[in-house]
Amino acid sequence: MTSASPILLRIVRAIDRFTEWTGFLLAWLVAPILFAMVYEVVARYAFDAPTIWAYEISYMFYGALFMLGTAFALRKGAHIRTDLFWHNFSNRTKGWIDLIAYVVFLFPGVIMVLWVGFEEAVYSYQITERSEQTAWRPILWPFKAAVPISATLLLIQGVSEVLKAWYAIRTGELLAEAGEVQV
Repeated sequence: MTSASPILLRIVRAIDRFTEWTGFLLAWLVAPILFAMVYEVVARYAFDAPTIWAYEISYMFYGALFMLGTAFALRKGAHIRTDLFWHNFSNRTKGWIDLIAYVVFLFPGVIMVLWVGFEEAVYSYQITERSEQTAWRPILWPFKAAVPISATLLLIQGVSEVLKAWYAIRTGELLAEAGEVQV
């Protein structure tokens, strides 16, 4: 049994802690969504005074929360995987599958999203793009910026997952939560 490299463990732990921290902070985006929905319901049904902004606040913040949470979901293993066969594979095979999937599919796709999303967010900022959904017309660039930010966070967590896959290939052991070895 090969022990984990201290450098590899430090990198994995640092990235995983960063992702946990950002996931915790981003979870607070639920608060404006909740506030907007409660305010809208009370204003609409108690005072017969619907708002023009609650709909846009809710879909924009929910979209940002969904996008920005992808790295946290990857960290927690919440993305789709075919578990029917997965449990029958050896740890080395799991490592190879993960490594290939991240390098061939995740990284190129996320880099493309980062590139295009960055260009769209910058363009939206330059033209001071506004929503046409309601008369409120909020600016859109902060919400469009969530796309390249989420792609960056996903790439960072992807590095941790690649290192974990590489460790599984080399040793036949999995790095579990916080970098501990799992046989």
